Amino acid sequence: MSYIGWTICGASFLILAAALVDILAEVTVGGFSALNLKLFTEPTQGVSGGLLNAIEGTALLTVGSVAIAGPLGIGVGVYCSEKRHHLFSRVVRFMGDVLVGVPSIVLGLFGYITMVVALGWHFSVLAGAITLAIMIIPYIARTTELALVALPGSLRESAYSLGASEASVILRVLMPSCAGRILTGLLLAMALSMGETAPLIYTVGWSNYTWSGQLTQEPVGYLTYVIWSFINEPFESAHKLAFAAALLITFFALAITLSSRLLLRYIEKGR
Repeated sequence: MSYIGWTICGASFLILAAALVDILAEVTVGGFSALNLKLFTEPTQGVSGGLLNAIEGTALLTVGSVAIAGPLGIGVGVYCSEKRHHLFSRVVRFMGDVLVGVPSIVLGLFGYITMVVALGWHFSVLAGAITLAIMIIPYIARTTELALVALPGSLRESAYSLGASEASVILRVLMPSCAGRILTGLLLAMALSMGETAPLIYTVGWSNYTWSGQLTQEPVGYLTYVIWSFINEPFESAHKLAFAAALLITFFALAITLSSRLLLRYIEKGR
């Protein structure tokens, strides 16, 4: 039975690895052939041109969502860790688990109804960033909670025995001790938000122009829209932009994921 189990696990791994390699190879081959300086210096022009506006919009939405979700998610994670036996903490944890299971397009519809229509923001960076923030808060909260729970109880007991307040214990003892894992959670949430399309279609729209600086009432471009939309166009220029956008978004996501791993290893090795 053990042999059969390991065989199934090995076969499953090989299937997943082959699928991943195939995806990366196809994106790399198609994307590299489309790379040129114009991609980074010019905005899209219909289904041709560059990807400057899409790269800029992706950066704005990703950084904005993490800037909003980071403090909230870390705060929720700290509360669920330090008050984990309280009833309200269990309710918050359960609601976070439910929110993780909500399809991202439903969150996009929520953002469209509340921010785009009700608040009159129209398609905008702020509406998209808030919608993405709602999506990634549970991931940041759970990562923070698990990082704090993993710390030895003696660390808390030592700090409290010296007369430290609860706030001092959390901010000066616990948080620095697991800062690497919390930062890793933030980076992984950033990679997750970078790859979303459905909620942005409802809240950000699309624009062929670079961002003018307005947080509301101005749509922006983003890379995942190029992948989703341009690949269906009957033009070679559109297909090249779609593959180039796929290569860039894959590279950025992999870079963030690898950076988080290396950063965590560096911090843990330094201790």
